Amino acid sequence: MNKQELIQRTKTYALRVIKAVQALPCDEVAGVLGRQLLRAGTSVGANYRAACRAKSTADFVNKLKIVEEECDESIYWMELLIEAGVLPLRRLDALMKEGAELLSIFVSAIKTTRTARQS
Repeated sequence: MNKQELIQRTKTYALRVIKAVQALPCDEVAGVLGRQLLRAGTSVGANYRAACRAKSTADFVNKLKIVEEECDESIYWMELLIEAGVLPLRRLDALMKEGAELLSIFVSAIKTTRTARQS
């Protein structure tokens, strides 16, 4: 997957997160968890775009680590929404799988970049 495809994929992920948050019930728990998910899920793409403009390999890895953290955090908030009974698994399952796939891509990219840098 090239850089442009991943930029688009992370943007699509953010848009799907936005739609999921918009579908949440209007109560205090859903509001708090939804805001956290919205923040983390939309920052994946924004931080990946920042990583693509890194000034050095070290800067690139550091920015990708932020992407990794935000992606993992977005999955966490979705897990909480499910486990708290705010939304059923079927409503978030596909989005959680996409988050897990993106997380795997970023973890792999970090490892590959670090290995190449050491060579």
